[in-house]
Amino acid sequence: MIYVLGSLNMDLVAQVSRMPKAGETMYADSFYTNCGGKGANQTAAVAKLGGKVAMIGCVGNDAFGQVMKDNLAGYGADVSHIVTVDGPSGVALITVEKGENRIIIDGGANLKLTCAQVDAALDKAVSGDILLTQLESDPQIVAYAFEIARKKGMTTVLNPAPARELPDSLLKNVDIIAPNETETEILTGVMPKDEAHLALAVKHFYGKGIKNVIVTLGGKGAAVSFGSEITYIEPRKVTPVDTTAAGDTFVGSVCLCLDKGRDIVSACRFASVAASVTITRAGAAVSVPTAEEVSEIIAEEGIKL
Repeated sequence: MIYVLGSLNMDLVAQVSRMPKAGETMYADSFYTNCGGKGANQTAAVAKLGGKVAMIGCVGNDAFGQVMKDNLAGYGADVSHIVTVDGPSGVALITVEKGENRIIIDGGANLKLTCAQVDAALDKAVSGDILLTQLESDPQIVAYAFEIARKKGMTTVLNPAPARELPDSLLKNVDIIAPNETETEILTGVMPKDEAHLALAVKHFYGKGIKNVIVTLGGKGAAVSFGSEITYIEPRKVTPVDTTAAGDTFVGSVCLCLDKGRDIVSACRFASVAASVTITRAGAAVSVPTAEEVSEIIAEEGIKL
């Protein structure tokens, strides 16, 4: 069983040919709303790819809140631990230019998650279950959830986005960390621009007690480190349309595969294929592929996991 603690945001997305200058007003090429938030995207990824997943989070009592809960339920996720609170839901303002996105977030209800809610949600969790979270929730709540999960013998996975300095008391309870290049630099002081610098960043994480490190490298794929080995995952070449939720698809897919008993390298290879599909589609959770779609690509292209 996979538990995802994190954010639910309504995405307000504008496709633009270029970014406006300071003080400039310009027309978008298109606009749409989309159910997102890193926690919700990762939950959707697990559910759409066939995993058993429950989300822990909060939505507001506005028009967006119920829509976002219904969206996840429609994918097959357990939404019984998503609490409706007074106030607005989380919102993300997203501009997409030539397939690359820029995002501004207002946390809203996401910042009202409580320790009591975490206790209730994880009450029936058992050893071997997975807890995945990000940093769009209060870091103190994230730290508390990891502490509870570690006591239960769960596998803890941190996608440290958006990146910020984190206390050792949080990091010591992380089994797997999965940052991108920018997040790696913020957390370690080292940009993983080549193998030597990647090794230095991994060594930093090891020094914090984290023994499994996955660094996503954008168009260069990903790198997986455990023990003394670093394995590179080659990317599948596609033409990007919208990179929103690509990282969420990747980390959600990794957790799905680990929950099914695959090793971490095989999990990352599967996740790389899944994420490659996501970036060819507009939107967040809606862009995540199904298990059948990913399996078909793996079979047709002879990809070895």
